[in-house]
Amino acid sequence: MHTEKLKKSHKQALKGILNILPIILGMLLLISIITNTVPKSFYHKLFNGNIFLDSLIGDVLGSILMGNPITGYVMANELLVSGVSLVAVTAFIVAWVTVGVIQLPVEAHVLGKKFTLFRNIIAFFMAIVVAIITVSIVNLI
Repeated sequence: MHTEKLKKSHKQALKGILNILPIILGMLLLISIITNTVPKSFYHKLFNGNIFLDSLIGDVLGSILMGNPITGYVMANELLVSGVSLVAVTAFIVAWVTVGVIQLPVEAHVLGKKFTLFRNIIAFFMAIVVAIITVSIVNLI
């Protein structure tokens, strides 16, 4: 009896994964295209050294160009090496991994529109707060 329930749950899980797979693949393709077409020099031109404006710009870019943490760390290093402020890079990285404008349709489909919008709005503003607090602590040390 338990084996039948287990088989049924596995079948339902597989069906769910197969249903969402095309959406996830499309999202990954779109993210790859955007991330690879925007030159890294573009980011350096946007930041002027203002802690609030830099963190806001980093947050917006990270939200739009979201990705996985490993890629984000490499990108953060490149931004820091090219002279972008630490607060901008920190906001960028936090938004990069927590806010996902590109993945909104997939997340809304799976978790619901209300939850998705709420989570992304909170994550967007918290990226700025985290960036400013992090850089303030680093400057104290």
